[in-house]
Amino acid sequence: MEIWKFLILFFSAFLGGLSIFLVKNDKSQLLKLILSFSGSYLFAITVLHLIPDAYHGSDSHEIGIYILIGFLLQVFLEQFSEGIEHGHIHKHHHSSAFPYGIMISLCLHAFLEGMPLAKDQHNELIFGISLHHIPAAFALASILLQNQIKKTSLLILLGVFAIMAPLGYWISLGLSNGSLGGIEAYFNKIMGIVIGIFLHISTTILFESSADHKINKRKMLAVLLGIAIALIGFYAGHGH
Repeated sequence: MEIWKFLILFFSAFLGGLSIFLVKNDKSQLLKLILSFSGSYLFAITVLHLIPDAYHGSDSHEIGIYILIGFLLQVFLEQFSEGIEHGHIHKHHHSSAFPYGIMISLCLHAFLEGMPLAKDQHNELIFGISLHHIPAAFALASILLQNQIKKTSLLILLGVFAIMAPLGYWISLGLSNGSLGGIEAYFNKIMGIVIGIFLHISTTILFESSADHKINKRKMLAVLLGIAIALIGFYAGHGH
């Protein structure tokens, strides 16, 4: 178990949420570039690493079913989260109502995203997920502020969201090595669900990162950079 992975997962989300108090413009170009980079990086890592790994094993013929389940699960979650997991910030009417649907679905999403990290041998995925959670946490903090959540409560809620991915990572470690009830046989099925979620999230980010599906030069550079770094990690890990 590597503590630094837990720390980078937690603080990328937590500090990403806190940045709402520093950035006045919630349409920040920097956040959009981070989204484009993380979307392409997650997509490349999913295709290069997660999918091939998931198809190893006696139950590999069923993995496609679980990928479809994960894809549809993310579609369902977004009915409640309103797309915040890809950094979308929607203007809400000011109210004192707590956005339960957004908070619960976003936490479940982050928990599931942390699970593949048990097989992240070359540390490619940890940085993609961490980057991806920065705009998601920023968007969550924005929604909480719009709903007039007190700052103390906002910090606690950001902490809850930030701990979800590390918690998913910790539980997946237990599943993969059999220390949690010896149910490691289900690990690849869980990975299939996570792959479906990643495919939905990453492709949605890429398709919606610009108006009219047109990507400007800076965003195209961010997309290509994300794919290039994933490829470098792939060849470095398989150079032998």
